[in-house]
Amino acid sequence: MNIGAASRASGVSQRMIRHYEQIGLIPGAARRDSGYRDYSEADVHRLRFIANARDLGFAISEIAKLLALWSDQDRASSEVRSLALAHAEELGRKAQALEAMRQTLLDLARQCHGDDRPDCPILQRLED
Repeated sequence: MNIGAASRASGVSQRMIRHYEQIGLIPGAARRDSGYRDYSEADVHRLRFIANARDLGFAISEIAKLLALWSDQDRASSEVRSLALAHAEELGRKAQALEAMRQTLLDLARQCHGDDRPDCPILQRLED
């Protein structure tokens, strides 16, 4: 199938498919006589895997590790579990940091009168 069909089947944009090829996340597609890329069902399956991993917030380097484990029939599932737990821990840290930022903004918004006066604790906090 051509890149457009692979994109539709996998949910990955054509631009990202080309990017994943360029960085080695997926192998270079076979070429037709016309020079157009020709993707197989296996390529689409790999693209879906990548898309699902991206949806879970995995970084490209982590996805490369997951793909290697996915392809390795002798893998230990403990390696996959370890990657997933480490990523979940990192997501937890990011969620806490985001919540702290959210609370700060809400607190500053409560302190701001939001009227015609020029003084604003939000801008003052950003200035400090």
